[in-house]
Amino acid sequence: MSSAVSKAASTSKAASTTLAFIGAGNMAGSIIGGLVHDGWPAKQIIAAQPGEKKLKFLADTFDICTTNNSAEAVARADVVILAVKPQVMQSVVEALADTLQQHQPLIISVAAGVPEQSLNTWAGGNMAIVRCMPNTPSLMQLGASGLYANALVTDEQKTLTNRIMNAVGISLWVDDEGGLDNVIALSGSGPAYFFLMMEAMIEAGEKMGVSREDATNLVTQTALGAAMMAKESEVGVADLRRRVTSPGGTTEQAILAFEKGGMRELVDRAMNACRYRAQEMAETFNNP
Repeated sequence: MSSAVSKAASTSKAASTTLAFIGAGNMAGSIIGGLVHDGWPAKQIIAAQPGEKKLKFLADTFDICTTNNSAEAVARADVVILAVKPQVMQSVVEALADTLQQHQPLIISVAAGVPEQSLNTWAGGNMAIVRCMPNTPSLMQLGASGLYANALVTDEQKTLTNRIMNAVGISLWVDDEGGLDNVIALSGSGPAYFFLMMEAMIEAGEKMGVSREDATNLVTQTALGAAMMAKESEVGVADLRRRVTSPGGTTEQAILAFEKGGMRELVDRAMNACRYRAQEMAETFNNP
């Protein structure tokens, strides 16, 4: 179930809520950019990491606060967004545990595969934690994020999380943490599936004699148009497909070839393989 918030109310709340981003990479920058564009006060956003280059870029671009001292950022924050790589998450969170315990902010993790239980243990326990699984189109404010909250997260904090993550696309809450593995299979890894399809179409176009540049332009524009039609249409994607598949026509022949080749079964196997790997990664962090 996804939920939206009143922009006026959420903007008012933002004015008194400080966010600290631990990590200043592409995903953090994307969320920060979306928030500032959406009206979140730049003075209420802090980015922290050891290096200077990315912090300078964020400060120059969005006029936010930056620091090399992550504990200092956490001490000033109502919400802490953990945006570091999964393999360094434990060391980062354990180093911040005392400050987290003292100030008790909401923690939002955007790291794939790191379970809430592990995050809570590293943070010292009894923390309100939201796990978020965004995807790469979030970098263009066109993302889709799955959200899971532990029992200590309040309704107000869920609303605040929506406000933050909806700045880079749409968000969807799942009832149990395992539901995030399904989100990973659908949208987290999903962009790569479409990139592969586009790659194959471009290569097929080249074999037909179309230049790579022209094939790329045609395929990417077609993908964009199809996605917009699917999102905006009042009918489902199956109906849209049927509407452009005239009996005995050219599209029908292509669709028949896809169906004969077992495309649906292949997609099903691929997505389940993705979900299984997500489960394996979670087990690794739960059982180091």
